[in-house]
Amino acid sequence: MGDRIEVRVPALGDVESVDVIEVLVKPGDRVEENAPLITLESEKATMEVPSPVAGRVAEIRVKVGDQVKEDDPIAVIETETEAEAEPPQEAAPKPEVTEEKAPSGRPQTVAEPIPGETAPERAGRPAGAVLEVISGKAAPTEASAEPPPETAEEIPYASPSVRKLARKLGVDLREVEGSGPKGRILARDVENYVKEQLRRLKEAHPASGLQLPQPPEIDFSKFGPVEERPLSRIKKRSGPHLHRAWLAVPHVTNHIEADITELEAFRQSLKGEAERRGVRLTPLALILKALVKVLQEFPQFNSSLAPDGEKLILKRYYHIGVAVATPEGLVVPVIRDVDRKSIFEIAEALMGVSQRAREGKLAPNDLQGGSFTVSSLGGIGGSFFTPIVNFPEVAILGIGRAEPRPVLQGDRVVSRLMLPLSLSYDHRAIDGAEGAQFLVRLSELLADLRRILL
Repeated sequence: MGDRIEVRVPALGDVESVDVIEVLVKPGDRVEENAPLITLESEKATMEVPSPVAGRVAEIRVKVGDQVKEDDPIAVIETETEAEAEPPQEAAPKPEVTEEKAPSGRPQTVAEPIPGETAPERAGRPAGAVLEVISGKAAPTEASAEPPPETAEEIPYASPSVRKLARKLGVDLREVEGSGPKGRILARDVENYVKEQLRRLKEAHPASGLQLPQPPEIDFSKFGPVEERPLSRIKKRSGPHLHRAWLAVPHVTNHIEADITELEAFRQSLKGEAERRGVRLTPLALILKALVKVLQEFPQFNSSLAPDGEKLILKRYYHIGVAVATPEGLVVPVIRDVDRKSIFEIAEALMGVSQRAREGKLAPNDLQGGSFTVSSLGGIGGSFFTPIVNFPEVAILGIGRAEPRPVLQGDRVVSRLMLPLSLSYDHRAIDGAEGAQFLVRLSELLADLRRILL
């Protein structure tokens, strides 16, 4: 048996401590001189600690994830005699092994080659096999209570600051995919992982992020007669979507009244032509035509917020969802390519989706791909309200019922047909000034549709 050489952490310069990110050998391995034993990493660089001599690894005194300082022990390398380097084919009798004491004086378990064991035998020995030195005799046994040290494959490649960030955020780095060189995990990888987990949690349990208390169960029948009525199929399906949208989107709603006196006069003048075409020309068809023009001028309203929350996905198509009330509940079919349709084509499309919605004959494609939504209560009544943004869209326009209003023009009061408009939007994507500008511009176009041509 040769000499036992202790390998220590080399000089680290101005770095106080470094992380062990790889353990490249295990006890019993034969190493050449200058062969790497472990890899250390600081904030600035990584370095491999080589073996100063050729021999066999007697001990590994660190594991992946440890922090070490200059001159800390790393490993023990046992140099080989010529005979040990080329062991005979027949196993020699096992010599008596003297007891080796740990610093505490108790017998310690060490991982060493079994005397007389050939290289092929050692390679076939289980990884957990060690020599237990008790009462001066050596016998192979299986490691049991102490698990083997973690390997480089089990501990990801990341700097101390990234590990600290992961610990702070409660992130298991083994679940994070690294985007740095050689798969190194960067700070942004940890942050993106957290964002993705929050996004998935929000989709699966929209209220969980707010930790809302569960409503108490109340027996209302003790106060008087009650009746249970099940929700319709549509309400059961739309309810979770509306709940998620309300919780996920920071809503802001702006209101304005648009003067549509001239627009209504123009619509009435087109009634004859609409009848010849077999369509019913409603104010909504003209409003959608003006709306698309405003969306083209304010593209952030025709967009969605990217999942990372750091950019807008601007949509260069104008598929407008229109909320339709049915006996079963509210549905939102989509009118596609409104920017390419004439007023009469828009009116025809509105008639078609409204009829299919009431008859329950909407196809899945009718309800997909919207870029902006309109909810009109004009046929029912009411003025201003707060429509819920149809997430992942960023805005929705609510339309009330037009009513004559006294309006001061110059030095006289005149009656004008005023249309209540309510614009709800995602405040992460749109600020209050933009919301006001959008409504002002829309009201200008509705007051004089000729401005669409400008």
